[in-house]
Order: sequence, then structure tokens, then C-alpha cells
Amino acid sequence: MGTTRDSIDDWIVRQRWYSGKGSAPRLRELASLPIPSVDPDATVRLLLVADDSDERIPVYQLPLVERQTIPRGAGEAYIGRSDDDGYLFDAPHDPAFAASLLAAMTGGSGDLGDAPLGAPAVLSGEQSNTSIVVPRSEGLDIVVKVFRVVHHGDNPDAELQSVLSDAGIPFVPRFFGEVVGEWVDGHDEQGTGHLAVVQEFVTGAEDAWRIALRSASELTPFTAEARELGRATAVMHETLAERMPTREPSIGDTVSMAAIWHSRLGAAVRDAPALDALRSRVESVYDEAQGEVWSRLQRIHGDLHLGQILRAPDGRWVFIDFEGEPLRTMAERSHPEPSLRDVAGMLRSFDYAAASGDPAVASGGEPSAGSRAWAQDCRDAYLDGYADAASSDPLAHRVLLDALELDKAVYEVSYEARNRPAWIGIPLRAVARLVAERRTA
Repeated sequence: MGTTRDSIDDWIVRQRWYSGKGSAPRLRELASLPIPSVDPDATVRLLLVADDSDERIPVYQLPLVERQTIPRGAGEAYIGRSDDDGYLFDAPHDPAFAASLLAAMTGGSGDLGDAPLGAPAVLSGEQSNTSIVVPRSEGLDIVVKVFRVVHHGDNPDAELQSVLSDAGIPFVPRFFGEVVGEWVDGHDEQGTGHLAVVQEFVTGAEDAWRIALRSASELTPFTAEARELGRATAVMHETLAERMPTREPSIGDTVSMAAIWHSRLGAAVRDAPALDALRSRVESVYDEAQGEVWSRLQRIHGDLHLGQILRAPDGRWVFIDFEGEPLRTMAERSHPEPSLRDVAGMLRSFDYAAASGDPAVASGGEPSAGSRAWAQDCRDAYLDGYADAASSDPLAHRVLLDALELDKAVYEVSYEARNRPAWIGIPLRAVARLVAERRTA
């Protein structure tokens, strides 16, 4: 199956997961991995390409289906003509692709059974992956997550969910399998990596962000939910620590992490000069935290916030998207870290929910006393719930927790300055509050 380079170049720049916006792609084929097709009229393959126009030389996965005709309704998925006069389509939108990939998957402790599969549907709105929901006639629906930017090594979304699913904890989707490929990457290094994972799709779920935002807007209590979320987070961390390696932090760990904090602070001050008035006090917290005794380092979620948690119809909380922060390298995302980094992310998320649901903040004013109290109640309840289920109280390492939350808020200052200037007051107020609390601690 050949491809027309111009067609793919034109198509890829319109995709949300393509990071090279503003420049013409220079795609270089690295591997073409055939997948046995369940449909004799469709040829399926996974094309891996490096983009030499980007100094990072990212590797993109382009799942392709070639057909000799254009099926009805396939217009949006159409890429162009192939070199042998077939028609190329973005494979996740073709019904043959999900079934073919499921047949090729390996690993996983779950059993999909023999329930007939329904028509697959691609989820909209994703930034870095493509997820295909496959309904099943007997209960458990599944989702095939296709990684669009791929790396050598284990993807945490496959690695961590597999470990947690095998442990039988109810706070993650059941893990069913993975698709692994081998290729020479953009730096001419041979290796293997995850291309896709297959897991439970929590049908009828609502994300915790929407639930919390509704509560914050109405100023109704969310403390019971926050406490449950704290307990669930602790169980996730305890399970990962039991089943994956942990270690004591070295001086190198603390120094390098503090250096990242300081570097991010410097960048945020350049993005938002108003932050400079708080810079020395933030640096004091960082320096104090660097000198403290840290808890053991372990694998964590890595990008935990209310939007990464679902409320299933049966009432359980379900953590999703274990890939970590998408802008970090795979090695960074797989590096052991303080579990408090996830806790800090959740504390910031409660603060954002309170501010986002406050009409005064939406009109450019200061948050109301009610929204401030709502956020603080949620933060306290979350920490209490975490302490109930964890082997140690997160407040036993309060300076480190404050430093990690400050680092998250500082990152948010940069993000808002670049993308939503009207929202910059939310993280700026958080930075001011956190350094003030350290002064009186």
C-alpha cells in the first residue's frame, strides 16, 4: 500500500494532535506495520513517520486503511489517493480498523469474551490520542486508545493501568491488552513502544470536573466527594508503591527537582511580570523544601486533576489517562516522583473549580467568600480522606506539598498568560496565598 506524501502532509496539519502548527511538515517514513484485516476489502497498516521540521523530531502514528472505493459517510476520514490508485482513510474512523486491532492485541489480564461488538465511534475533543469506543452487546464496553505521538519504551498509560487493573482496585478501568510495535525512531535508534491500549469504557460516566464545577457554582457541599477522592488517590498510590519499585530520594533528586521549580518560576515571571513581586518568597519555599526530608519516590499518575477522574454510574471514582504531562519526555513521565505531586494537582483543581464557578471571577473580580470557603473545605476534606487511606499523612511533608503546589500554580500562571490572560488572577492569587500561609506556618 503506497501513500501520496502531499495528501498526508495536507491532512496532518489539520489534526489537533499535530504539534508542528505554523510550519510545513517534513515527514520521513520510519516504519510501515501491517495489521491483518478482518475485512477483505480493506488493507490496514500503522505508518510511523518522523517530522524533521520540528527540532524534537517527534514520531507520529498514522493508522491507515486503504480501500478501492469510498464508503458512504467516510468523507471526513478521507486523506487522499494512494500511489496505487486506492483511497486512503484515517483508520480509526473505519469500522475494519478497531476489529483488526483488537485481533492483533496482546497482554492484559482481562477477558473480552465472545460478546458481539457494535459499531465503533471515535471520541471527539482529544488533543494527543484517538480513542475508539466499541460497544458490546453484553455489558462491558471497551475503548481502543491509539497513541498519535509514540515513543520507545513503556507508555505509562499502558504500564500503570495494567498494574492497577491486575491488582483489582476499582478506581481504574479494566485493562484488556496492548499493541506494541518496533521501529527506528527519528534519531535512528531501534526500539519498541506502545502503539495502542484496550481498556474498559465507563459508559454513562461524568467527569469529576463537571460535577465539582456544578457544586461550586451552586455553593453546595462537595466535601464528601472530595474525601472519597482523597481516599481513592491514596489507594492508587499505595498500590503502585506495593507493585512497582520505590526508592529513597537522593541529593541529586532533590537538587534537580528544585532546579526545575526555579527554572519554571523564571519563565513564568517573564510571561507574567506581576509574579516578580512574589518571586523571592516563592524561592524561599523552594529552598526550604529542598532541604527537608522527602518521602520515598514512586510511580504516580503524573497529571492528576478533576478532569482525569470519572464518576461511574455505580458511584465509584475511576482514574483515567495515566500518560502524565504530554509535554514531558517519556523518560521524565516514567521517573519516580513524590506522590505528593498528584496531591498538589488535585488541590489546584479544587481551586480552579471554585474560581470557574464564581460569577465574580468570571466578570474579572475577586472571588467571593463563599467560593473561597468551598475550595478550602474541599482541600481539607481531600487531605483528610487521603490521610485515612495512606500509610502517612500528606501534611507530614507540608513544606514539600506547598512547594509542589506552588510549582503547579506557577506553571498555571505561564499557561494563562499565554492562552487566557483574563484567567491569570486565579493562579496569581494562589501563589500569593501559598507564600502567605508558609510565612505564618
